[in-house]
Amino acid sequence: MREIYEISDRFIEAGDANGLLYEPLAEAPTYRRTRRYEIEFEGDKAALEAFVRKTLLDEISQELHSGEEPALDGFSFALDYGMKPGALDLEKEAILNYHRGIPEPGFELKELRIRQRIYLFGGKGDESDRFVRDLCNAAIHQWNVLPGHV
Repeated sequence: MREIYEISDRFIEAGDANGLLYEPLAEAPTYRRTRRYEIEFEGDKAALEAFVRKTLLDEISQELHSGEEPALDGFSFALDYGMKPGALDLEKEAILNYHRGIPEPGFELKELRIRQRIYLFGGKGDESDRFVRDLCNAAIHQWNVLPGHV
């Protein structure tokens, strides 16, 4: 089975997206960042969600969204990126090692993909190439640009 969890910050407002770029845009959009965990597993779905809530989520300052749909709306576009298979991903290794150390987790973790998602709000909407160029490294990242929901 496959589950997707996206974690967003509750209290961090959208920031100036020019801070993500090497060269600022004239009409700078704002952005918010989330983290997506795509998990292939076998076993109890409730045990998986309990694991995610306990190990990946801060219940006070973050919100958990599950499923394919984007966690945020009203964005011009979103850049979804993460490490290529085989590239060193320390967060992924730490999560997998922690899971292995749980005596009876209730599920078997088959695969884990961690992605960052940058939601861009405002701007012209056609700057996605600039963000891909400045944020993603072709040697280690895979990425996808999602059309906006405005």
